[in-house]
Amino acid sequence: MTQLGLPDPIQACLFDLDGVVTKTAVVHAAAWKETFDAFLRDYDGERGRPFDASADYDEYVDGRPRADGVRAFLASRGIELPEGTPEDPPDARTVNGVGNRKNVLLLEKIRTDGVEAYEGTLRYLEAVRARGLRTAIVSSSANCRDVLRSIDAEHFFDVRIDGVVAAERKLPGKPRPDTFLAAAEDLGVEASRAAVFEDALAGMDAGRSGHFGYVVGLDRVGQSDALYTHGADIVVKDLAELGGTR
Repeated sequence: MTQLGLPDPIQACLFDLDGVVTKTAVVHAAAWKETFDAFLRDYDGERGRPFDASADYDEYVDGRPRADGVRAFLASRGIELPEGTPEDPPDARTVNGVGNRKNVLLLEKIRTDGVEAYEGTLRYLEAVRARGLRTAIVSSSANCRDVLRSIDAEHFFDVRIDGVVAAERKLPGKPRPDTFLAAAEDLGVEASRAAVFEDALAGMDAGRSGHFGYVVGLDRVGQSDALYTHGADIVVKDLAELGGTR
């Protein structure tokens, strides 16, 4: 193992954004809850039960592209909506409309409260870069670049594969490994020599199915066992635990 807590063959590190680099996972969960709870008021019984910002968020939307999260959660309640288009207004009763409403609320919360980075991750990124490893940010968020700029962290990454890039390249999102594989390819590194850093169960699944060299789970919400079950090689509460950050 290197001083960074990674196997010696690792040449690149692929980082998720929300919950790994930035403390925005809780903001995403709050925006999803506000969106879904308003939508579900039109339904009775089990179908109308409020969105659980912990269990439902982790199971159905965390780490997934926005539209995939809408489909997955509504399917769990036996609700199906027309797809619509990405240009749908946020009050449209379509998959894209619901997703766009969530994004409006998310951006409002970010503008109001700002974005905070995990200092342990920033120090780890500095150590990774100092040792010559290549780096990529891999996020389903279409707001990834703006968020990185807001915390002055864009320079830490050689490659960015986010919601915008994934749409342009028609890459399926997590739990499929395609976005992580694209990042490794852009860095010129085989998947077996790249490490994935994720806090979402969908991200763990992507790391496992993509046959990456090492999968690091970030346990921000007390789901260590689930992260291991979904494919983590190691689970830590902060990347500073892996070493190399002093």
